[in-house]
Amino acid sequence: MASVSTRRPIVLGVDAEGPGRLATSWAADEADRRGLPLLLVHAVPRPSAGPHRAERRPHGELHRDGARALDRATALAGERRPGLAATTALVDGNPGQVLCQESRHAELVVVGSRRLSRAEEYLSAFSVAVPVSAQASCPVVVVREPEHIGEGPPHLVVGVDGSPSSATATGFAFDLAARRGAALHAVWVWQSQLIARVDEESALRTLRLLLAETTAGHADRYPDVSLTHEVIRGHPVEELAGASDHALAVVVGRRGHGGFTGMRLGSVPHGLLHRARCPVVTVPRPAGPADA
Repeated sequence: MASVSTRRPIVLGVDAEGPGRLATSWAADEADRRGLPLLLVHAVPRPSAGPHRAERRPHGELHRDGARALDRATALAGERRPGLAATTALVDGNPGQVLCQESRHAELVVVGSRRLSRAEEYLSAFSVAVPVSAQASCPVVVVREPEHIGEGPPHLVVGVDGSPSSATATGFAFDLAARRGAALHAVWVWQSQLIARVDEESALRTLRLLLAETTAGHADRYPDVSLTHEVIRGHPVEELAGASDHALAVVVGRRGHGGFTGMRLGSVPHGLLHRARCPVVTVPRPAGPADA
C-alpha cells in the first residue's frame, strides 16, 4: 500500500480574503474520509487593472496576505480534523491556471466562491470557480453553499443526460454517496422541443429506461447506496437547482456530447454554480484518443 505522501491529495484553493470556512471544512472532511493528504494552495497573481482593488495592489502585499491566509486555513483544517496531513504551497501565477495544473496530480480540487458576476468571471484574475471547473483534470467541488445535513435522510443528486461525461459523473456520485452513507437521487431533465411533435408518454418511458440503464451497473457495485430515479420535464438548471435544495451535493458531468452543452464549461454546470443551494461537483468527461 502506498504511503499517504505518495497518494494524490485533495487540493484546496485558498482565497486571500479569508480561509473560506465552508470550503476548508469540506476539503478537510473529505481528505480525512479518504485517508489522503490535504494540499492547501494559494496563487498570487501579478498586479493588473482588473475589476477588484486587490488586483492593483503591490505584489509583495498580495504575497504576504496569501501566506497569512494559508496559515489561517491550515489552522482551521487542523481544528476540524486533528492529525490530518496537510501541506501548503504559495506560488506566483493566475489562481485558476495554478489550480488546473495542480489538478493533474490531485484526487479532487475544492474551491470556495467569491460570488463574482458573470462579467467578473471572465475579467478578474481572481476568477477561480468557473475556469477550474471547466478545465481541471479531476473532479472539482465548488462549495458556495453548505451541505444540507439534518434535513431528512442525507442524499446526493446526480444529473444524468445520456452523455459519456454524465455516466462518469454518475459513477463518481455513487462513490461519494457510499463514502457518506447517503442515498443518491438520479435526475434526468427533459427539454422537449415545442416545434416538434413528440409522443410525450413514449418519450418519458424511453428516458426512464435510459436512466435506469445508466445507473444499473453502478448500483450493482454500490449495493448499500439507496437509489431513486426521476425524469423531469423542464429546464436542467432550474430543475437540478431545485433538487439540490436539501442535498449534500449535486454532481454533474462536464463537456457531455449531446447533453449538457453550451459554453465551454457547459450551460448546466455553469448555471448550477450560480443557482444550486449546496456544493456543486463537476466531473470531467472520460479521456479519449483526442485527449492523448
